[in-house]
Amino acid sequence: MPTATNSPAFTEAELTAETERLFRQLLTADCAPGRKWDYEGCRRIAPLTLEINRLKKEQDAVILTHSYVEPELVYGVGDFKGDSYYLSLQARDAKAKKIVFAGVVFMAETAKILSPQATVVVPDGGSGCSLADSMTGEGVRWLKSVYPDAAVVCYINSTAEVKAECDVCVTSGNVYDIVAQLPQRRIVFVPDRLMAENIRAELKRRGSDKEIISSDGTCIVHDHFDLAAIRDARARFPGLKVVAHPECTPEIAAAADYVGSTGGMMKYVKTTAAPYFLMLTECGLVGRLQVEAPEKHFIGGCQLCPYMKLNSLEKVLQVMKAPRPDQIITLDEGLRRRAARSIERMFELTPATPVQG
Repeated sequence: MPTATNSPAFTEAELTAETERLFRQLLTADCAPGRKWDYEGCRRIAPLTLEINRLKKEQDAVILTHSYVEPELVYGVGDFKGDSYYLSLQARDAKAKKIVFAGVVFMAETAKILSPQATVVVPDGGSGCSLADSMTGEGVRWLKSVYPDAAVVCYINSTAEVKAECDVCVTSGNVYDIVAQLPQRRIVFVPDRLMAENIRAELKRRGSDKEIISSDGTCIVHDHFDLAAIRDARARFPGLKVVAHPECTPEIAAAADYVGSTGGMMKYVKTTAAPYFLMLTECGLVGRLQVEAPEKHFIGGCQLCPYMKLNSLEKVLQVMKAPRPDQIITLDEGLRRRAARSIERMFELTPATPVQG
């Protein structure tokens, strides 16, 4: 677990109050498998969270914590928690001078696209994404040349240069409705092959004859689940509900009781009566649910994202004190404006305020 490093002195009363706050928040939260927070662990990180929260006020900063990062970040220092789309909108609306995005680099790029006036930093410049890194702007331009009549749609899990080449950006929560609204029959969808397959199946179910053409990226978390685990879990835990993300394979999606975005999965679990839940997504979401819905019972099954787990309290503190060039998000203004257009088009097609993820 994290420990404080070269933190300023805090009074015993401040440390005790912060330890108790953290303990109340983290008592029910799993971190990595097998890890649990206890009072002493909360005491060790209290100087870190106190200093980070002090720096936030001094720097007019907000810290965005994705649901997949560890609970000590989400509940210790995060101002907003959720999926990348929700967090970027919160950053835009907060109008902070500095944005610390505890997630992965493509998410911080999205925050910079929407908040160009802010300094946007990431705790780890090497926090990539198997989906985002699977497609380049050049790759999108090639697909556009091959399919000139197609609408080009990118999942939000993509780089700024990919967004800049696309007609509209989508999230896992609005993808089906947006694709259905587009006038073009042929759709190029990047970068997620498995989500494209799920879009194809859902639109067919709705009676649409749209043709979905995809690139070949997959999420290293969501493409690892298998049907045998679901069958075994249902046999062992009667009444079990299986909850999956649309980045999973179509076979997994078809076997699940609910398929939806991070925010959708959170809402489903909180509002559904069931003795057990099998969460086929990143383990960080289970950690959040254990804190926010401690009465629910989870039987495992989740996977860890190695990129999300690169975030830590120590790195957040370091990037707030002295960010390195690789931790600062910079975008060419022309590229940023083009990427913003694809996101603005998404807003036009989904005017409702997003639910917290």
